[in-house]
Amino acid sequence: MENTTISPTLIEKEAISNLRFPKTDINKTTDQLKVLKHSLRRAMILGNLHRTKIKIVFEDDKGLKEVRTTVWAVGDKNIVLKQGTIIPINRIVSIV
Repeated sequence: MENTTISPTLIEKEAISNLRFPKTDINKTTDQLKVLKHSLRRAMILGNLHRTKIKIVFEDDKGLKEVRTTVWAVGDKNIVLKQGTIIPINRIVSIV
């Protein structure tokens, strides 16, 4: 079987507001979601204190996207980036 991976498309954070996010969750277990939310809160602290940028891979209605930015706030269902840009947590694949 051939191992194929789909690379995310790198986009600017300003383009995120033009994307459409399906309401469906990306398949994550409860434990995976817990780890993701913990990582997002850590990224928010690093972003607010040290202006540390992170790589966020997420999925919109067209496929995987990647953005490198700071996380300003983490809510129950969304994260907020600079200029009020929002990404639904249920569409985030990974952060680094």
